[in-house]
Amino acid sequence: MTPEYIGVDLHKAFFQACALTPAGDRLWEARFARTPEGWTQFAPRLGAQTTVAVEASGPTWAFVDRVATTGARVCVVDTRKTKLKAGYAAKTDRLDARRLADAVRRESVVSIYVPPPAIRALREVCRHRHQLVRLRTRVVQMLRALLLRMDVADAPMRRLYSARGVAWLEQVGVPAEAAASCRRLTHLLRLIQEDVETADAQVQALAKTDPIVGVLETMVGIGPVLGLTLRAEIGDITRFPHGAQLASYAGIVPRVTQSAGKGYTGRITRDGAPWLRYALVEAAGHGLKRQDARGRWARQVARRRGLNKARVALARRMCDEIVRMWPRSA
Repeated sequence: MTPEYIGVDLHKAFFQACALTPAGDRLWEARFARTPEGWTQFAPRLGAQTTVAVEASGPTWAFVDRVATTGARVCVVDTRKTKLKAGYAAKTDRLDARRLADAVRRESVVSIYVPPPAIRALREVCRHRHQLVRLRTRVVQMLRALLLRMDVADAPMRRLYSARGVAWLEQVGVPAEAAASCRRLTHLLRLIQEDVETADAQVQALAKTDPIVGVLETMVGIGPVLGLTLRAEIGDITRFPHGAQLASYAGIVPRVTQSAGKGYTGRITRDGAPWLRYALVEAAGHGLKRQDARGRWARQVARRRGLNKARVALARRMCDEIVRMWPRSA
């Protein structure tokens, strides 16, 4: 069977596909609905000699899992690092599929890590918990802003979402024009807090059974929540031989511009895994309390350069520790 290279432009309701021969000749191109019927039409075109290139998007992992069952090779393209062939004046779904097929045929694509289903499941659990916490913070901010506008004394407790804080909100005297808004927000805050507690319990339970999280928790600043988040976002540690590669993947390394013997180091790239970056910087914030030489160094950086820069600098150093401590047999 002759090798085929298929580029897929994946969308919510459909995907456009184009197949090329090793010589670059077009074999076929078609549009398929992203439904069981559409997959039934597309699957027979795949085989062991087929390479499929698809860009990373919302439905990519489900598509990758289906393609893998056919024996075809799947390449999830990193669009930021892959330069598709130029020469087209327009950008359409059909042209995007052709470009992807041509790029994978020429082996000029940069692929991204495809996490196994177990790692994806951990990511969903951790990210959902963090999103709930962010939503809770947003509602608390809205309530505090409402109280400030109505010239009501601020809450006497630090955590407005606690049981004591919710009870105070239900009894606080708010002018009639804002009472309904305060009541709705308080009700919403109570529901979100219940979901946060449920999500926390799930994360805690998963963290207890994961040996890698147990090792990460020995580091100052990393508990069950951040430990499981790091474990899920990193996935396969063998992708990162050194801490510098892990820091680059998280986007916490500075931009470097060099030319003609001159160099400039700028802000961090923020080009990488956002949830991993969040977990590392959050852990570094707690890690500033470390009593070892690295902790003293981080506090000196905080005094000279500010707290935020110290947290990022310590997060980069923590990447070295994570790579060194991560169990290779797990």
